[in-house]
Amino acid sequence: MISLSGHKFHGPKGIGALIVRKRSWQRVPLKPLMFGGGQERGMRPGTLPVHSIVGMAKAAELAKRDQEQRRLACETTRKQVLRFVEQVGGKLHGDMSRCLPHVVNFSVPGLDSEALILTIKNLISFSNGSACTSARYQPSHVITAMGLDGEATGGAVRMSWCHLTPPAPWDAVAAQVLDVL
Repeated sequence: MISLSGHKFHGPKGIGALIVRKRSWQRVPLKPLMFGGGQERGMRPGTLPVHSIVGMAKAAELAKRDQEQRRLACETTRKQVLRFVEQVGGKLHGDMSRCLPHVVNFSVPGLDSEALILTIKNLISFSNGSACTSARYQPSHVITAMGLDGEATGGAVRMSWCHLTPPAPWDAVAAQVLDVL
């Protein structure tokens, strides 16, 4: 199965897709969450939001068409982020040869994630934890599973961007972080 969220590739929010492939000629045993009409082989009721579907399809078309330019823009930002992490003595988490070009997870020794986020909140935004648990902070289960020490786990922050993200004042961000260390 593959699930897609339209807003992840600049389509409308609230629309997505689920692609399901049969295994050994057997349907995947999915159960509906809502009941009613027989749309989508009985998996969902109601009229499909055609305008959102068309918007998501157009966003997918543009993403495919502009994939190389978007990747290059993300890689340019990535180089700036990595330079910043190095400037502040940060530690990157994960295998950098296997990372996507638009996301970095790191920690700065001596700073917990909340302190780092508060330190630079007037210049740029980072995230700790995951969007799924944004109501309460706890270290990411992925970071925890990596076996990092307590300081790295408690200090881990994630930064993500896209091809449309404007340049950040990295020198000013680094100066603020270095001021509190």
